[in-house]
Amino acid sequence: MTGADIDRMTARVYTAGRGPAGAAKRSAFWALLALAAVIAGAGVVADSTATVIGAMIVAPLMTPILGTTVGLVLAHRHQVVSSVVLVLAGALLVAAIGYALGLLVDFPVVAANNSQVAGRVSPRLIDLVAALATGIVGAFALVRPDVSDTLPGVAIAISLVPPLSVVGLTLESGAPAESFGALVLFGTNVAAIIATGTVILLAYRVRDVAIETGRPVGKLSGRTLVAVGGLVVLVTIPLTYGSIELSDQQQATAQARPVAQQWGERSGWAITELAYRQNSLYITALGLPPKPDEAALRQALNEAGLAEVDLHLSLVAGTSLDLPGGQPG
Repeated sequence: MTGADIDRMTARVYTAGRGPAGAAKRSAFWALLALAAVIAGAGVVADSTATVIGAMIVAPLMTPILGTTVGLVLAHRHQVVSSVVLVLAGALLVAAIGYALGLLVDFPVVAANNSQVAGRVSPRLIDLVAALATGIVGAFALVRPDVSDTLPGVAIAISLVPPLSVVGLTLESGAPAESFGALVLFGTNVAAIIATGTVILLAYRVRDVAIETGRPVGKLSGRTLVAVGGLVVLVTIPLTYGSIELSDQQQATAQARPVAQQWGERSGWAITELAYRQNSLYITALGLPPKPDEAALRQALNEAGLAEVDLHLSLVAGTSLDLPGGQPG
């Protein structure tokens, strides 16, 4: 680590510079972020994983988050404030674009009918573990220019713009609880990047080298480090709740599956879907008339210890017909 490395890092992640260079950075940031928000929102609406991944690569939100981290380590308070404001304003823009895209579609974009939403509205502790590891890689790539080729992978691994798009889309769809879950996921990733980035930069003696080479460095107080650790502790509260809730859902699904399958076999119907979403059990059965006894399924689930679980049963009945073209209606 040398003074030139410090200059390279600050030039890369600081966006509050004056003059044409600073203005160019900020204009590029907003242009890329707006485009990434449109791509991510469209990908979520279309339930397209490939499109959402493309938005992750384009999105520049990682830059001001790392700028916050470098600013904290070097105690450049102006840069910290500028970077935090940029992150918050950028998050608001992405959520607003997601909300606007939701107005263009005539169906709700929620977890019940969209896998991209479902994967981002129930964050768990394992998401924090992944975010911490990804944050380490991101900070490591910043410190070591020889491994900067890993940054596209970091952009894909750390989910920043897609959760914000989900916030806007689900809010427009009338699902504020899902919006909150996606917002927690975004906050988890941001907190993890800042926390692990701070540790990596201190471990690489970024602050010490800056002092030794005469770079401007402010006073780093213990309260700053405590606040950074507090961010991680804060997000673990909803993540712990999400992990417990997921465990309950998996247990309920495991209890319900053999009950539903036995009910379907007795009726001559096949269970094509069984899922637990938003505190309700969703079961889809396929078969031929007559319809099976719905009350019998409800009773069997009650006896299996699922009396408090709401059931949404979809019965798909009918026959297959071939209707060639050119025939009278």
